[in-house]
Amino acid sequence: MAGRIEDYALIGDMQTAALVCRDGTVDWLCLPRFDSHAIFAGLLGTEEHGFWRLGPAHSPDQEPPRAARRSYRGDSLILESEWDTQRGTVRVTDFMPPRDGAPQLIRIVEGVSGRVPMRSALRMRFSYGRIVPWVHKHEGRTVAVAGPDSVWFDTHAETYGKSLTTYADFTVAPGDRIAFTISWQPSHKEPPPLPEPEQSLEATEDFWREWVEHCTYHGPYREAVIRSLITLKALTYAPTGGIVAAPTTSLPEDIGGVRNWDYRYTWLRDAAITLSSLLRTGYREEARAWREWLLRAVAGDPENLQIMYGIAGERELGEAELDWLPGYENSAPVRVGNGAAHQLQLDVYGEVTEALHLAHMTGLARNDYASLLQLKLIQYLEDHWQDPDEGIWEVRGPRRHFVHSKVMAWVAVDRTIKLIESGDADGPLERWKELRDEIHRDVCEKGYDEERNTFTQSYGSKELDASLLLIPQVGFLPPDDKRVIGTIEAIQRELSTPDGFILRYPTQGDDEGVDGLPGDEGAFLACSFWMADDLAMIGRVDEARKLFEKLLSLRNDLGLLAEEWDPRLQRQVGNFPQAFSHVPLIDTALRLTVSGAYGG
Repeated sequence: MAGRIEDYALIGDMQTAALVCRDGTVDWLCLPRFDSHAIFAGLLGTEEHGFWRLGPAHSPDQEPPRAARRSYRGDSLILESEWDTQRGTVRVTDFMPPRDGAPQLIRIVEGVSGRVPMRSALRMRFSYGRIVPWVHKHEGRTVAVAGPDSVWFDTHAETYGKSLTTYADFTVAPGDRIAFTISWQPSHKEPPPLPEPEQSLEATEDFWREWVEHCTYHGPYREAVIRSLITLKALTYAPTGGIVAAPTTSLPEDIGGVRNWDYRYTWLRDAAITLSSLLRTGYREEARAWREWLLRAVAGDPENLQIMYGIAGERELGEAELDWLPGYENSAPVRVGNGAAHQLQLDVYGEVTEALHLAHMTGLARNDYASLLQLKLIQYLEDHWQDPDEGIWEVRGPRRHFVHSKVMAWVAVDRTIKLIESGDADGPLERWKELRDEIHRDVCEKGYDEERNTFTQSYGSKELDASLLLIPQVGFLPPDDKRVIGTIEAIQRELSTPDGFILRYPTQGDDEGVDGLPGDEGAFLACSFWMADDLAMIGRVDEARKLFEKLLSLRNDLGLLAEEWDPRLQRQVGNFPQAFSHVPLIDTALRLTVSGAYGG
């Protein structure tokens, strides 16, 4: 049975990632890429769908023992878990070395005290748990093969097969170190090289230490910021610069419900705000790589901008359901692909333009095609900003005139005007200034409820939406504008949970509401960070700090956040870890640091 979402640790190699439970079980791993088929899909099903457990031996009628302690080794993505048993203490170090060849997951068992009996149980199931591979020996190595995939298992421990599972039973004493490695390789190629676990561990530690040294943030929330930055780096697909929203699919926003989506793709919005945080903390190389990814992804067709692409820029992300998987805690369906890829979300134009503007302002080398792309996006918006769309939350109900979408269209025009004024692009400056003013007037007239002194979710509606919290952050209106303050206070009243966290928008329980889906969802963590940001901007800095630190307390013991927090169940829900939660954590930490709003 899969653990709670917050029981998992992330390890990865900037091309794919694995989730390791507190009991030493790898329940999720896709090879060779984030969006490949999983070879361990126990997270979304049962042990029959693939897992790899490594920990102290236990009797079959007992639950696997959970690690007494675990942490990342310094500022890295190297996980260390320790178990205290009646016979002694043992440590397992899990990591995936940054790739220079075959992808590898390496697990090193180390005796700390006493003599501890251990067991490795490896059950590989290809194609999200549907295919049992042919497992056999090849020149002393264990290999699992099915179709185009092969996974090689290497260890000096003695192994044996039983019940379609590969086992190793062994004992470790102080100073003993026994390594286990799986490596993926296309099945038609020669075997991958024999792994070198100790050298790989040293190289992985060096990589993360050197990467973290580039961080320019040294404020009071450095620990939380660094862990979030490492997580964002881990979600970046190194060969192309594409950034996935999360490394998982179908972890539910509503336990037992249908709000289960595949996040292993590059949303322009999520990637753009991730880029913003990386730039503001010193990581310009990632920004350059993402800009190049963007230009390739939309090349030749900027008028038909998609809201998301594959990590190499793929456009077709057809959605399907895996009916052989029961889903995380019976939250079905399990989906792969994402049908929202072809939705119209006008706010994306603003987020992309803002990211390109920030890259330009922070000194990233000029790219003429990036400037041309920006101009083409505005030409599209000139004709389409008045269209209804599906909005930031990808509603599957009818299109509406979402206020946030119009605000971000204003942002796109505003930042492009600034680009032209800087002399780095040519365009119809006066015409676009008039367009900027027209969008602004339209939003203030049609998206504002004067009676309640608040902006609303869409034109003519009474509902609120947490995306309205971004109005002062993007500069649409100043923080001290009474309409901004009224909107913040209205969202606090109407979209807050009893814990003080923020919902995205009202859901209708068993009825289908604005998003076209049944059921409810938890508090959206990004929106809660936005509220802390806004409170700081309007001078309520002590309140902002308290909310921010309350949000930090929701992180798991390793500093990781999913997409949402379920206030009823008091647990994390949604895909994990979620870039869209870690980015605003960084942004709010930077704002509070500047304002001096921190304890101690």
